[in-house]
Amino acid sequence: MALFSILSSATQTLNLHRTWLEVVGDNIANINTVRSTDQEAYRPHFIVAQNTGSGGARLGGIVRGTDSIGKLVHEPQHPLADENGYVRYPSIDLPGQMTQLLMAQRAYQLNLQTVSHAKAAYQSALSIGK
Repeated sequence: MALFSILSSATQTLNLHRTWLEVVGDNIANINTVRSTDQEAYRPHFIVAQNTGSGGARLGGIVRGTDSIGKLVHEPQHPLADENGYVRYPSIDLPGQMTQLLMAQRAYQLNLQTVSHAKAAYQSALSIGK
């Protein structure tokens, strides 16, 4: 039964890291989202991980950042510029998001390897009875 719990835990954690990759990718894709000054800036998303109690983690939810002000940038030629020539960009730290992306990618790879090893162990156990 220990192998089944390892596989279950690794699968939940694999889903968590896949979602983390998607969320970070979404944040990076919206780094240049422009809004008018009378609208909120794009707020990045963050995942909430929960401990499963069996050595793994699962997705507890996805939350939005709290910075709705973002960065005001003077771009008087932009079609969304206000009367003073300002538009609103999100406050997304690209180096920080790239670091998150690398961490999520590496964690995903490691959990995929765990699933692969568990699968190989199941196959070995099944071949013993042949």
